Amino acid sequence: MTELKPTLLSVNNIEVIYDHVILVLKGVSLKVPEGSIVSLLGANGAGKSTVIKSISTLLASERGIVTKGTINFKDKRIDNLTPNALIKQYGLIHVMEGRHCFSQLTVEENLLTGAYTRTAQEAKDGLEMVYERFPRLKTRRSSKAGYTSGGEQQMVAIGRALMAQPKVILLDEPSMGLAPLLVEEIFETVNTLNKNDGVSFLIAEQNTNVALKYSDYAYIMENGRVMMEGLAADLREDEQVKDMYLGQSGGERKSFRDTKHYRRRKSW
Repeated sequence: MTELKPTLLSVNNIEVIYDHVILVLKGVSLKVPEGSIVSLLGANGAGKSTVIKSISTLLASERGIVTKGTINFKDKRIDNLTPNALIKQYGLIHVMEGRHCFSQLTVEENLLTGAYTRTAQEAKDGLEMVYERFPRLKTRRSSKAGYTSGGEQQMVAIGRALMAQPKVILLDEPSMGLAPLLVEEIFETVNTLNKNDGVSFLIAEQNTNVALKYSDYAYIMENGRVMMEGLAADLREDEQVKDMYLGQSGGERKSFRDTKHYRRRKSW
């Protein structure tokens, strides 16, 4: 991670418990520098979505609670705020796993629901920007979102987030259920939003290949812990990552705990 970039979002040694008894996250720490794309990688059940929900404060809806640690936006603690306040005060917005479009509303109506904190002119400008980034949505603007493809619904979900003029987007499993070409298209757009519009991203993703291709930095999780972290370019060349996550070995996927030589990450 480039140290010259100031830290925008930091998760500091958090633990999360569900239903008062199930320990899901165990001392997770990570940082998102301003203007960067950071990926949170790992298999299903590793704890990636729980980290994202901890940041966006949506854990309470699933009977989860952060019991230790803090979450900061720059130098301000934010884990005690509501999702609404996070959007209004800090421009931090969560694009949930599964897209969650309003199926009976049109594509444009879905986008406009993301502009409730903006003025009428800002909403109009926002629509123009979203249609520029996602030309396909402009052609489908009058179609009901429930009748669009999975890829188009993912574009609607990201576009709806952009309507709030975010500084950071928490993007949960954007590739889920999409064909490889659509996954590339989504990540190309994420890259454009990052490079051209200065939006920072924290992406929870199982597709390690595509995530490392577009990220600046990445964390790899197993069983509620961060087991490895580093520059995305370095992780793409790491033999353990190749062996366990990039499908470049002949055997079945291993765990970091099955290897004697995995690099322990530093304590925060």
